[in-house]
Amino acid sequence: MYVARSELENLMDREWNDSQPIYRQVRDRVVAMILDGVLKEGDPLPSVRNVAAEYRVNPLTVLKGYQELVDEGLVETRRGLGMFINAGARSLLLQGERQKFLGEEWPRVRATIERLGLKAEELMNGATHRSSADDAQAKPAESKPPKKER
Repeated sequence: MYVARSELENLMDREWNDSQPIYRQVRDRVVAMILDGVLKEGDPLPSVRNVAAEYRVNPLTVLKGYQELVDEGLVETRRGLGMFINAGARSLLLQGERQKFLGEEWPRVRATIERLGLKAEELMNGATHRSSADDAQAKPAESKPPKKER
């Protein structure tokens, strides 16, 4: 099956970074596409050859990233046809990502919220309005006329 070029571009929309191996970044980008609904159950993955050629990485690197998805039960290989997203892959990913967020990221986020004294209302409004204490501190600095340059 043919995968549209836009899907391939979505897979590789950023530069590679040095923080983790490229095969892992390939895997993470496919996961993001599944979570975002770009790739749905039954959809084919972009071919290993296309990804490797387009982004100048070794096909074995791409294959290793894809193989992790197979090992996790998110993708299946259909002999002669390619790799396809398994049924239930998105819900499986959502469950795992939620647990990861709540276990690893949320405690840090919560500590920051408490440290800054933010209220639920401020968080829900996106902190678009500064607090009155911030406004009071900012006004004296704003009321001074700018210094003239010579």
